[in-house]
Amino acid sequence: MADRVVLCIGTKKGLFVAEASKSRGRFSLRGPFGSGVAVYSALIDTRKSPRIYASSCNAWFGMKVLTSTDLGKKFKETKSAPTFPEGDGRALANIWSLEPGSDSKDLWAGVEPASLFRSEDGGNSWEMVAGISNHKHSKDWHPGAGGLCLHTIVRDGDRIHLGISTGGHYLSEDGGQTFNAANNGVGAGFDPNPYPEFGQCVHKIARHPDAPGRLYMQNHGGWPERPGIGVLRSDDYGHTWQSIADGLPSDFGFPIVVHPHDPDTIYVVPLEPMTRTCPEGKPAVWRSTTGGKKWKKLSKGLPKHGGYFTVLRDAMTTDTLTSPAIYFGTTTGQLWMGHDGGEEWSCLFDSLPPINCVKAAVV
Repeated sequence: MADRVVLCIGTKKGLFVAEASKSRGRFSLRGPFGSGVAVYSALIDTRKSPRIYASSCNAWFGMKVLTSTDLGKKFKETKSAPTFPEGDGRALANIWSLEPGSDSKDLWAGVEPASLFRSEDGGNSWEMVAGISNHKHSKDWHPGAGGLCLHTIVRDGDRIHLGISTGGHYLSEDGGQTFNAANNGVGAGFDPNPYPEFGQCVHKIARHPDAPGRLYMQNHGGWPERPGIGVLRSDDYGHTWQSIADGLPSDFGFPIVVHPHDPDTIYVVPLEPMTRTCPEGKPAVWRSTTGGKKWKKLSKGLPKHGGYFTVLRDAMTTDTLTSPAIYFGTTTGQLWMGHDGGEEWSCLFDSLPPINCVKAAVV
């Protein structure tokens, strides 16, 4: 019986693991693991016995995938990390996404430079997915502020949705053999063409298994001359997108998260587009319970002023308890928990290194 909440917190200085009973009264903290090396992606894999995976990529210390079978008490390296084929000309710079595949040893990894890899043996060996990694558009993708990264992998049977910055949203409907750009309605404020075929700076994509045809996207918004392009929704498996940004203080942000029990409830963290910090220094998560038609500000317990931090694309998540908590980490090292779906916030840890990603699981 699942009775513990486990959090993986990827930071600029390694991975931390926090654990609490399902009352979430007090979290213990252990780590850092992969000490001194930035962790941009983590996965708590609960398909069989829980296993944690985390990236650990550094030009000096090497490209690694860490794994733990004891909920983060100790870690070891898998036998290999994703590697481009000999003579390819590309070299792995970072791993931005780790996602479970179709069986207990099937893993997918999105990397920088923007490419996709798959492992069928729990991360010990990897094969590049040529359908997107060698896509005809790839020569025209360009790095965003975080690099040229494939940061989001959303799987739904044979459908695979990818988020690339800056490349846009790509969709496979044949299990990853082929991919097509699917950006109808996704804007690009930095491009002369307001709605190009590809090249958008998608920040994050999310879905709920109970509504597989519906997806939500946090795109690069914050363009006064092209308002509303930052927060989007699709109801046809990502083929077309519509704005749901009306009512938000800013349509710029990085994460977007769906409530684990309600596909109509979503969370975003609006930021000032120029500084990429909380508007007026007043942090708030915004929630819609209507699929983006209306929004409500959730700030009880958060700083009322002086909160000039950023929440990065993978630094917000939820657990799956009956009354789920929302978690987000900041670039100033705080980890916040929102009780009752974000109604009231408390700071779990206030002095961690800058936080890149947060993942939660009930085990």
